[in-house]
Amino acid sequence: MRPYRNALSFSIVRSVRKCSRTGCLEPAVATLTYAYSDSTAVVGPLATASEPHSYDLCEAHALRLTVPKGWEVVRHEGEFAHPDPSADELTALAEAVREAGRPDRPAPPAEPEGPSGRRGHLRVLPGRS
Repeated sequence: MRPYRNALSFSIVRSVRKCSRTGCLEPAVATLTYAYSDSTAVVGPLATASEPHSYDLCEAHALRLTVPKGWEVVRHEGEFAHPDPSADELTALAEAVREAGRPDRPAPPAEPEGPSGRRGHLRVLPGRS
């Protein structure tokens, strides 16, 4: 059974933007955007908000980015600054701490014993002889 506190902590950790590269857990410091019509990749300072058609990158991935032959990379000159915690992140943290300390906080739902009866997206198929 997972403690209620872990679910709360997970939502706080997710508020920090991480690198978009698979398997990278470093904080994002740059934003990558593609200008397909110009065959250009633009790596600039971290955007104030996450956009659906851009990618957040850590410093290592922002500096090592390569593009296909014939494309150009436009990079931010200078060092990438690590973002300070925003007011939204600090507010979310304060509210999470306040919620965790409430004496009338509802107990987390108990996890069912054994299979949940819910059908997953993966199945085991019998092997062929």
